[in-house]
Amino acid sequence: MDGQTRKKMMFFGLLIMFLSGGWAAGRIPHQQMRELASNVIMPQSRDVSYSPSLRHGPIRITEVIAKVDIIDQVAITTLEVHLKNPSRSRQEAEVIMPVPDGAIIRGFAFEGSAAEPTARILPKEEARRIYNQLVSKIKDPALLEFIGYNLVRSCVFPVEAGGTQKLRLTYEHLLEIDGKRIDYTLPRSEMLDYKVPWKVSIRIKCAKHISTVYSPTHRIIRTPITSNEYLVEIAPDAATEPGAFRLSYLMAADGLAASLLCYPDPRVGGGYFLFLAGLPAKAPKIDVQEGIKREVTLVLDRSGSMSGEKIEQVRQAALQIIAGLQEGEIFNVIIYNNNVEMFSGHPVVKNRPNEQAARKYLQSLTANGGTNIHDALLEALRQKPTEKTLPIVLFLTDGIPTVGNTSEIAIRSVAVKANPHQRRIFTLGVGVDVNAPLLEKIADQTRAKATFILPQEDVEVKVGKVFNSLAGPVLADPRFEITTARGGPAPGRTRDIIPAKLPDLFEGDQLVLLGQYIDEDPVVFNISGNYLGAKRTFSFEFDLDKATTRNSFVPRLWAGRKIAELIDAIRQLGADNAVTAHDPRVKELVDEIVKLSTEFGILTEYTAFLAEEGSDLSNMPALREMAAENLKYRAMNARVGISAVNQSMNIMQQKAGGLNIRNTFYDDKMNQVSIANVQQVSDRAFYQRRNRWIDSRLVKLDADARPDRVIQFGSQEFLELARRLARRNRQAALALQGEILIQMDDQTVLIKK
Repeated sequence: MDGQTRKKMMFFGLLIMFLSGGWAAGRIPHQQMRELASNVIMPQSRDVSYSPSLRHGPIRITEVIAKVDIIDQVAITTLEVHLKNPSRSRQEAEVIMPVPDGAIIRGFAFEGSAAEPTARILPKEEARRIYNQLVSKIKDPALLEFIGYNLVRSCVFPVEAGGTQKLRLTYEHLLEIDGKRIDYTLPRSEMLDYKVPWKVSIRIKCAKHISTVYSPTHRIIRTPITSNEYLVEIAPDAATEPGAFRLSYLMAADGLAASLLCYPDPRVGGGYFLFLAGLPAKAPKIDVQEGIKREVTLVLDRSGSMSGEKIEQVRQAALQIIAGLQEGEIFNVIIYNNNVEMFSGHPVVKNRPNEQAARKYLQSLTANGGTNIHDALLEALRQKPTEKTLPIVLFLTDGIPTVGNTSEIAIRSVAVKANPHQRRIFTLGVGVDVNAPLLEKIADQTRAKATFILPQEDVEVKVGKVFNSLAGPVLADPRFEITTARGGPAPGRTRDIIPAKLPDLFEGDQLVLLGQYIDEDPVVFNISGNYLGAKRTFSFEFDLDKATTRNSFVPRLWAGRKIAELIDAIRQLGADNAVTAHDPRVKELVDEIVKLSTEFGILTEYTAFLAEEGSDLSNMPALREMAAENLKYRAMNARVGISAVNQSMNIMQQKAGGLNIRNTFYDDKMNQVSIANVQQVSDRAFYQRRNRWIDSRLVKLDADARPDRVIQFGSQEFLELARRLARRNRQAALALQGEILIQMDDQTVLIKK
């Protein structure tokens, strides 16, 4: 932090000492603090307000717009809350909002008749008194999710009958920094019934270059403005996703920048980690002599099913890719139906004559015949690549193999056993009449990705997006190794690292590794590979004793990706017709899927039955048998068609996505499905059974088992439990509606409401 920033934050520290004691216009003694208004609104908690009198319809929150400006380590957050009074009477209301420690109010305004709108930050002790009032008056646990936060309480103002109103709060606070990582959190409810849309945009400006920006909780759109500035927005389809919005960004380093987020869990002998690494803010441009050049081989299906619009879109996509190569990069084109033909006997340099020749070759492309995937893939992989290039194959097909060797296992093995030059095979399945598990596995085995182009999607646009994501290779053939702080081997310090094979990193990419760590002694994470044409190793030392339960998203991200890998392994076993659901390999995988799904509350199309009211979660053998049947008939047997493509899309989304709190997935008809009666809260999962939420750690108990303690909602004992949970960052569990059966230390506690 520079001197000017330090002076600025010292001033803010003095200012908050003044503001936290009273209103901005002066201090109000504790005994003069008024009681709550008839409508209390917390935009982060519910989409309706609370009206104890019930004489009027509640004021509703229709939308929240959050704009955040981060300058170096200082964040200025502006929340614009849109309200509507649907009743026929004017209503009195006030707003309570949780804010981070050290927050300072910079502005508060609303459209109303009050002459001097005011807002006050309540210190935690005073905030606790407000929570106690809410519990005793409103009898609704939702606001308890934010016990432990400071609160902003606004003045009372009217909302006219049938009218709308906007209020705007701006607060400022200093962000936490850990090495080269700076973290920002926007508190919001984790409850699934919270469906208020939030439009969130964050502009980051730093004196230093920014390496990468990452959110573990929500899908985001990242737009680099300059090497020192980023614009980040929550993706439109994630506007109603619940949970705190978390954002981390890394300051650039000489090459790779990295950081580690850890969650402690004694049950695994240490805990879980998330390793985040980012590339330089602005990588050097590739030229013929320096950096990593690409060698791109386009393998295009021209079988009869590709006729019409599809073949024309593929032609245009191929021309677009060749045009997008840098001068001096390498390419070739292979087309196949029954037979396999090549534009050139070997890859050629991209220059004007070769580009014109390729254009003429592609113009003559016609569609007819069958689909010889085996030989086309073999031909693409046998070519000797140009030295000092990253060999990439874009393999496109719209059907299953019908000519030549059609065995799924044989074709799959080509990608590994007949790939001596380690070409990356990016597969593109056009339509749904493709063998989805095959295309997914070919890509996965070769540090690449599969893409599925649905019937309503434009082939040219989708292929173009894949190619654009491969711009400017920065780190190729990356390897990961753990050593001790002294540089020696560190066997047994990590396990279950996902992904096991690291992908190549292109411009704008980031690397996210998830895994478990053992013990708390410092370790060094080493990433080595071909960095811009030269072999380099980047080493990062981390102190694992910084693990905190605030990083509760880390084990859930790991579990989600682990489940996806286990499901994928079962799908691949389905290629062998001799493998049954009773095969020991399948049984072992199913058992682990059910175990992780139950513990973390992460459900898929194969385990959605765990959420059903009639499922006896204490009968694990029956649950495993049901999961095995689902996996047999869907994952193992469905290889082609929309019911196979939907599974691949679910798995790929689970491997690369965020928390997915709503347990959303595509069903076998490509309809989106969500599960509402399993709730992931903090680092726990809860299952709803009738009017009771049951901690996943207790689901194996007999239904008639008695709890060790029974606590009445709103009692002094309940408030003490709330404070204890808040100290462990688990207070959100109390926001669940209905009775709650929770494990607290070694006791089973029933909270009655």
